[in-house]
Amino acid sequence: MGRGDLTNAEWDRLESFLPRGGGRGGRWSDHRRVINGVLYRVRTGVQWRDLPERFGPWETVYKRHRRWSADGTWKMLLSRIQAAEDAAGRIDWDVSVDSTAVRAHQHAADARKASAAEGPQKGNVRGTNQVDPVLPETGRPAGGGGRIGECLGRSRGGFTTKIHLAAEGRCRPLAFVLTPGHYGDGPQLEAVLEEISVPRSGVGRPRTRPDHVLADKAYTSRRNRRHLRRRGIKHTIPERLDQQKHRQNRGSRGGRPTGFDSERYKKRNTVERAINRLKGFRAVATRYEKRAYIYLGTVTLAALAIWLRT
Repeated sequence: MGRGDLTNAEWDRLESFLPRGGGRGGRWSDHRRVINGVLYRVRTGVQWRDLPERFGPWETVYKRHRRWSADGTWKMLLSRIQAAEDAAGRIDWDVSVDSTAVRAHQHAADARKASAAEGPQKGNVRGTNQVDPVLPETGRPAGGGGRIGECLGRSRGGFTTKIHLAAEGRCRPLAFVLTPGHYGDGPQLEAVLEEISVPRSGVGRPRTRPDHVLADKAYTSRRNRRHLRRRGIKHTIPERLDQQKHRQNRGSRGGRPTGFDSERYKKRNTVERAINRLKGFRAVATRYEKRAYIYLGTVTLAALAIWLRT
């Protein structure tokens, strides 16, 4: 077993959830070896062609990662592990929200654009955690929706992608969405919270509502506060100085001051630490993938490794 490979305990937790057979009546190559190959690439950021021979043909490893990113297998595995942790009472539902910008490598540009029949990829306005289907005829994913559809935003330093993240109280990623790097944080709060869905171990709907949400001043809009109150979610979000002055200038019409618990707000560092854990994976800290859904699969696998090892 090499450095960073799945341990026997981690493999035992994943094995029962993995697909049993390959496509068109074929047989999958050894799941454990292939997953270790994908983990090696996500951890080190090497080019797929430079994978060590012990993981088998690099094409097999890459195609498995691409297919499981497209059909949601990585996301399914992450939700199963989260469900097991929740059933054991090991999830802290005080959730912190923040975002981080990721520089896109030059190889991430020039993805094939969508044809008129395929249409643009979802998520042009809000963040996206959706995946493109795999075409049954060719086994290749559908075309993207251009630069914005592939979650690439322009900045003075080049292309960037932003990961909007919700982390539970033990510094583990609970949900995330991707947007182009120039998208603001505040408008993505609803999208991030909508992605929280932890299945129950028995009967019942998945858990989607945190006990408490903590966020910085970027999320302090009235719309976000109304959304949280409508869902019955308690929150700790500081108010910006300009908002305070505007409310005070309006007198009694300005409404009551927003409640703010400074001691509880200290716990918001959990999302910063979760981001640091994610960016410990070099293929997450720098985006090399042209297609947004493959990069989303890379981030999901990194989050899965964090949950297995924390």
